[in-house]
Amino acid sequence: MTDDLFAEPPSPAARAADLRAQLHHHAHRYYTLDEPEIPDAEYDRLFRELQAIEAAHPELLTPDSPTQRVGGRVLDMFTPVRHAVPMLSINTETDTEPSGARNFDARVRRALGLSESDPPVDYVAELKFDGLAMSLRYEDGVLVQAATRGDGEVGEDVTTNVRTIAQVPLRLPADAPPVLEVRGEVYMRRDQFEALNEKQRAKIAAGAKGEKTFVNPRNAAAGAVRQLDSRIAAQRPLSFFAYSWGEVQGDDAPPATQYEWLMRLKAWGFPVAEQTTLASGADALVAFHQRIGADRDRLPYDIDGVVYKVNALALQKQLGFVTREPRWAVAHKYPAQEQLTTVLAIDVQVGRTGKLTPVAKLAPVFVGGVTVTNATLHNEDEARRKDVRVGDTVIVRRAGDVIPEVVSVLVDKRVGEPVPFTMPRTCPVCGSEAVREEGEVDFRCSGGLFCGAQRKQAILHFAQRRAVEIEGLGDKLVEQLVDAGVVKTLPDLYRLGLTAFATLDRMADKSAQNIVAALEKSKYTTLPRFLFGLGIRHVGEATAKELARHFGQLNRIMDASVEQLLEVDDVGPVVAQSIHTFFGQPHNREVVEQLRACGLTWQEGEPAERAPQPLAGKTFVLTGTFPTLSRDQARDLLEAAGAKVAGSVSKKTDYVVAGAEAGSKLEKAQALGVAVLDEAGMLDLLKTPPPENPVTA
Repeated sequence: MTDDLFAEPPSPAARAADLRAQLHHHAHRYYTLDEPEIPDAEYDRLFRELQAIEAAHPELLTPDSPTQRVGGRVLDMFTPVRHAVPMLSINTETDTEPSGARNFDARVRRALGLSESDPPVDYVAELKFDGLAMSLRYEDGVLVQAATRGDGEVGEDVTTNVRTIAQVPLRLPADAPPVLEVRGEVYMRRDQFEALNEKQRAKIAAGAKGEKTFVNPRNAAAGAVRQLDSRIAAQRPLSFFAYSWGEVQGDDAPPATQYEWLMRLKAWGFPVAEQTTLASGADALVAFHQRIGADRDRLPYDIDGVVYKVNALALQKQLGFVTREPRWAVAHKYPAQEQLTTVLAIDVQVGRTGKLTPVAKLAPVFVGGVTVTNATLHNEDEARRKDVRVGDTVIVRRAGDVIPEVVSVLVDKRVGEPVPFTMPRTCPVCGSEAVREEGEVDFRCSGGLFCGAQRKQAILHFAQRRAVEIEGLGDKLVEQLVDAGVVKTLPDLYRLGLTAFATLDRMADKSAQNIVAALEKSKYTTLPRFLFGLGIRHVGEATAKELARHFGQLNRIMDASVEQLLEVDDVGPVVAQSIHTFFGQPHNREVVEQLRACGLTWQEGEPAERAPQPLAGKTFVLTGTFPTLSRDQARDLLEAAGAKVAGSVSKKTDYVVAGAEAGSKLEKAQALGVAVLDEAGMLDLLKTPPPENPVTA
């Protein structure tokens, strides 16, 4: 045992001093530098520990304790602003379960001296936004100043930047008070945050100096508000919600309730969250907490809880404040979506399509309402950008059903020099070459027909209607066959007899016979269908047809060099390399030979001359039901004539072929002025080359 195990625990005074130092440090990182090192939940835990020590030992309370102020300080680069009415923080209910709402209601009723027989207290229930608190000052209806919370007493003047936020009114209606301070939250929507980070990653990839990605939307919003150059701030997509007020002068008929105030702010042009509602009593607060919790991950912005406020302003005044917090309001949080943990290992998982994904194996941590032990690192570039290494202390995030991910690394806590992560160059499941195509971020296993991780996907693709077509072989049956270990590669399907199928769950004799018959029928196919069924990356039906036409025989395709493959119409460098790599894997060639040995056959011959292609370069979209042709037959005819058949209508579409019950695609074609044909018109077009500029219907 080490001596540390026998060390005396620190005294309350020493622990309080240590906590104050930690909290000052993290508040500086969070509020001043906009570069938090720990998640909010960890900061809250340290804060509560210091509160408990100071409550038990009042003599340890110091004027500079973080518990005596909101946290943060004014940046030297901005003009200080003293708030006429302090921007104080709200107490946090530590019980994240719905019962936390009942705890708050009970405290309020006790403080008001209410008995069980008295009517319920009316509250306003709001969202607790995860953004940057802001105070907007209007004089004679004009925005004259915007200031951050700062330390609650003094904030930072960020007026120029806030004026760039479209949701912030620059002028108020005539009925607004001569002096009005509106309090609210500046935030960034999730989709806009992702778009911003994409732009940042592109700048970094292009070699731009001093650029970085943002940890979360709150971090991005705070950074935008604190830009010295308002032109940069204007390029950052920020939004605003109003939820309170500060100094008010000249209001002859002020509202009597919190909710009336919010509705007045809304009438003056300030956005108020639509979820804000009146709630009477504890049951209504519990219901609000549960409803918002269920919808939390579907909101377009981040929240970390809800807020309850006593509605009547007279009761708010009666309840008053405790130290820095109002008795009449509480923030009721949800389980933290970010927590600290340690990376135990980095594994690589292989998806159903062959994509290789690095996954951090974590020391178990409770985050987002569940215990998390794995978190995605997305791809090699992302893992190396974040510099995640085994043994690192990391922030892991989980929101709802979203796969947990490592947000960032606490490099200061790294011990020694662990090796940076590198993606393996062979598949960890089957040993085939792992390939990263030019312009792609993902590595993929090239052993598609052999790789166990891709087994189900490979079988389903091979059996689909436009490939080899094994009627009746759907998802559930493939699941049973693979999970039971009966089928490990495609040839195993053709080695199964009636008995093997009949013994499966819910497989009647007739169904088993139908599957066996379908397998036998599928042995007689075409070279393009077989090629497409192999699931070679980037090889669709049209490319498979061109390969079959150009080479005539499968062996010639398998043995072709990249240069020879590039001679095929519709085959570029990426596709050629993909085909060459696929057939360069011994596993894949072995599976092909076994399929042939099982009886799969098709007609082969010499390379064919390209037939006339009257529709070359034209794009078609099919919609509705045709009188004589199926969709597949119509597609085949068009592709044989050189046309491209797309799935959606755009300005680049040349023709839409519409049958009965054509829907939105027809409407979009008409709106865009795209030429519309029926089946007969399409067949006529196949006989006669179309005009350069088709006349719209």
